[in-house]
Amino acid sequence: MAFLLARKVKMEQRWAGDVAVPVTVLAVEPCVVTQVRTLDRDGYAAVQVGAGTRKRLTKAMAGHVRGAGMFRWLREFRTSDEGRVKSEESLEWKVGDHVDVSIFKPGDHVQVSGVSKGKGFAGVMKRHHFHGQDASHGTKHAHREPGSIGGGGRHGKGHVIKGMRMAGRMGGDRITVKGLEVVHVDPDRHELIVKGAVPGARGALLEVRTYEGHWK
Repeated sequence: MAFLLARKVKMEQRWAGDVAVPVTVLAVEPCVVTQVRTLDRDGYAAVQVGAGTRKRLTKAMAGHVRGAGMFRWLREFRTSDEGRVKSEESLEWKVGDHVDVSIFKPGDHVQVSGVSKGKGFAGVMKRHHFHGQDASHGTKHAHREPGSIGGGGRHGKGHVIKGMRMAGRMGGDRITVKGLEVVHVDPDRHELIVKGAVPGARGALLEVRTYEGHWK
């Protein structure tokens, strides 16, 4: 399994013959393995990596990274060896290993996770794609209202049912986009270009890992 941390740079288009392909440019952060989790010690197999820089570290964090760097972010990636790896000695990754963009190649399929753009307080038409009220037959000042939310009936005791789609804050959620194709890898510029869109605004931190699902 391949993985790394990257920042979203921009979207642009690349030409594949006569077809314009939308792509996203990712700037890959230099990543260092800070911890390897194993089944016998932690109950699951994973690799923790650090990226970015900061001026100060807490004593707990400094002891955890053991002088490997002043990391701004620490993220953990579950490995595909979870079912069979028992000890750290048998793992492919070791503490101190460096991860760069060359771990991927064009044609690979990846999944990208990040926090989506926050859009503030939104109504039900924008947030949940409600069609709204009729614009005729006496409807007044209620064209974008949600309508009845139900009283919950006798058993609901008039309470709002949990999970009811209503107006509220939109965006700012963790989103994972699966099956994106790697279009170009540039080790010199530390760039990874993938086909399609990824969550987050420009500069957002993203987790890129191998897509292990079925892809046709």
